[in-house]
Amino acid sequence: MSASSVTVRWLGQQDYLTCWRRMQDFTQQRLDTTEDEIWLLEHFPVFTQGQNGKPEHVLRQGDIPLIQTDRGGQVTYHGPGQLMVYFLVDLKRKKLTVREFVTHLEQSIVDLLAAFQIVGTSRREAPGVYVADKKICSIGLRVRRGSTYHGMAFNVALDLTPFTRIHPCGYATLKMTQFSELGGLSCTKATGHELIAYLMNQLSYTSTQFTSSE
Repeated sequence: MSASSVTVRWLGQQDYLTCWRRMQDFTQQRLDTTEDEIWLLEHFPVFTQGQNGKPEHVLRQGDIPLIQTDRGGQVTYHGPGQLMVYFLVDLKRKKLTVREFVTHLEQSIVDLLAAFQIVGTSRREAPGVYVADKKICSIGLRVRRGSTYHGMAFNVALDLTPFTRIHPCGYATLKMTQFSELGGLSCTKATGHELIAYLMNQLSYTSTQFTSSE
């Protein structure tokens, strides 16, 4: 399979654990010829703790489940109105290092924001994208057998209150923002389709198949 081919799936709202296991299974079973995939979806409310996560960064869990996962990074929140973009990508085939891949992901968000006259920036020491010192997009990956899973969480139009119950990404003073409040779109599905064009450019995909499993 060519490194320029990818299947993009819109999966609607998904349970976190179920989706995580599907990503693991896909990565474990993929072959050198398996086409890359990008999954666009939302999660039901959940806190996830990355491999470097520390319990003290969870302040008030309350009624939101907390799941210890295998991505990089620390604690964050996922919920309806946040666009999840999961990357099942063979980095060896695309000849990318993890750092190069993260840089491409960040730039795709910066490009999307710029299309709406929003200035976004990245920080090498803290992966993700920021607008005026507030975080709008978090990135956490796992690489297994040269291929990635997990990905990006882009705040589109969600209730940001749960972020006050944690130290987002392990930073006590970090504030979050979202696309809709800055003049962007308010629909995760529409935003996902807008983002794909920038992702395809950054990752040099020229053949793209779109599917919907909603």
